[in-house]
Amino acid sequence: MTEETTTKAKMVTRDYLLSFILVTLLFPLWGFANDITNPMVRAFSKVLLMSNFQGSLVQFAFYGGYFAMAFVAAYFIKKYSYKNGIVLGLALYATGAFLFFPSSLGHAFWPFLVSYFILTCGLSFLETSANPYILSMGDPATATRRLNFAQSFNPMGSLLGMFTAQQLILSRLNTTDNLALTKLEALDPTKYSALTANPDKIDFKAVREAVNAIDPAAFEAMRATDLVTIRNPYLALGAVVLLVMIIFLIAKMPKKNSGGEFSLKDTLGRLLRNKRYYEGVIAQFFYVGVQIMCWTFIIHYAEIELGIDNATAQKYNIVAMLIFLLSRFICTFLLKYVRPGQLLKSLSFGGMALVLGVIFIKGMTGLYCLIGVSACMSLMFPTIYGIALEGIGEDAEFGAAGLIMAILGGSVMPPLQALMIDQQTILGISGCRFSFILPFICFVVIAIYGHRNRKLAH
Repeated sequence: MTEETTTKAKMVTRDYLLSFILVTLLFPLWGFANDITNPMVRAFSKVLLMSNFQGSLVQFAFYGGYFAMAFVAAYFIKKYSYKNGIVLGLALYATGAFLFFPSSLGHAFWPFLVSYFILTCGLSFLETSANPYILSMGDPATATRRLNFAQSFNPMGSLLGMFTAQQLILSRLNTTDNLALTKLEALDPTKYSALTANPDKIDFKAVREAVNAIDPAAFEAMRATDLVTIRNPYLALGAVVLLVMIIFLIAKMPKKNSGGEFSLKDTLGRLLRNKRYYEGVIAQFFYVGVQIMCWTFIIHYAEIELGIDNATAQKYNIVAMLIFLLSRFICTFLLKYVRPGQLLKSLSFGGMALVLGVIFIKGMTGLYCLIGVSACMSLMFPTIYGIALEGIGEDAEFGAAGLIMAILGGSVMPPLQALMIDQQTILGISGCRFSFILPFICFVVIAIYGHRNRKLAH
């Protein structure tokens, strides 16, 4: 297929337009879930008095659900249809969100982890269904471009999730921080003076710990309020997802699955012999890792390195997402003229350069570099996805499942980075800044994949 044919082919024909619109509307839904959750790593660490590593288990549970359910989702879709996979995914998504109500009644961490896991089992169904469904809706020559366009709406949900986290959760947790500070001043002026010696860099977790040591009942009351604050947006999210599920139940959509008899052994054999596919799974693992690390720990960087409070730090995360969104549309346009692998490789080199800035440049410049990384990440998920599934035919459902399982990178990488952040210094560099060596390594792997597939036309 020539680049000229790719450029002229319609991205979506009229026959698929309504189905394309409905499925594309799902992309913001999991973007919202991802990015209202990223700041919760820091929030739970503070509210439940845990280390950064313990708080990062939010991501372990969240992205672990993707991994656990992907092949189950693929089998379900293969037997039934993409539409049924979407409906079941929405049902699990809503269930996980509603489980935040009983989770908030206790003051333990594990019920929230269970809620996140069930929620993302639903997201695994949605992504395993929606991505290949979009690829199938039209000319194969425009499949990668079509998926990039649909994925362009994902950051819109992400932005809304970030804004919700900032306005409805983090800002209210900051109010509790100030209440704890006032309480500590009344209970122990000496401890208060020690913890506020540098007013631009107050450790509010330490303040909460001090209040808990002196007046556990007061601390428990504050924690109960904070857990309700965290809970309520998820309950509202569950109601929205339930409504979307009803729309999909009613809507008439093409069946679009290969159906019939199939051999799992033969399918997996073909996939494992397809070098472009299994290397794509590896690249996707590292891409999701770098995305979740950079977006989760931007708050940690701002707070630890610069003394910026959580709600204000989240504003920088929102700026990063705006850059990501703008870059996604620009890169989707560029795909009409530039081969996907070549663009993937170029953006990976840009990501490497910016991450080195995060590690070695102190102050706001380092933070700006971290924000800029989002411009380089915008193209990567759908492009790796499209390249890996190119020409995969009847194995699309299970091929998609493998790529969704690769989201495990978002489960494994953040706890590793959190362990580094918990260290004061590593090789003479602050643990927080040095920890971004992991995103650098991820970009190296993605660049190699882009280079190896730089000649693929679409």
